[in-house]
Amino acid sequence: MPSFDVVSRVDLQEVDNALNQTRKEVAQRYDLKDARTELTWDQQAIGVTSADDFKVKAVVDVLQSKLVRRNVPIKNLEYGKVEPAAGGRARQTITVHQGIDSEKAREITKMVKSSGVKVQAQILEDQVRVTGKKKDDLQAMIQALRAVDVGIALQFVNFRE
Repeated sequence: MPSFDVVSRVDLQEVDNALNQTRKEVAQRYDLKDARTELTWDQQAIGVTSADDFKVKAVVDVLQSKLVRRNVPIKNLEYGKVEPAAGGRARQTITVHQGIDSEKAREITKMVKSSGVKVQAQILEDQVRVTGKKKDDLQAMIQALRAVDVGIALQFVNFRE
């Protein structure tokens, strides 16, 4: 029975590369040179600390551009509030989401079932598996899911016949 999986993954190595590029650019930029900007990364969240909230926002803009260039979906990033940090500085935490949470998975399953295409969907941990009798039905479902915005970046993997 043909099937494919709907997943939402972020390539963590590309995020790390984008962070390194951002660090280099921040060190060279004249407006950010004396801001003592720090970028931290713990595989789940990115921490941005700088002199004030304007510089934090500038660093986040640089980071976003680097992530986009490296094909990292910025839809999977959740931005925290810019808050005061020690020494009169400002800090922002950016959470990187991996996988599809159960609420979004139910939403995707509901869309698949209400689409009218003869396919079934089931939730498997942090992904959704879509199965059908015809390969054409599965391809139509992929196009339908691409057209809908669910708030996270979706990838379609493991297409089997």
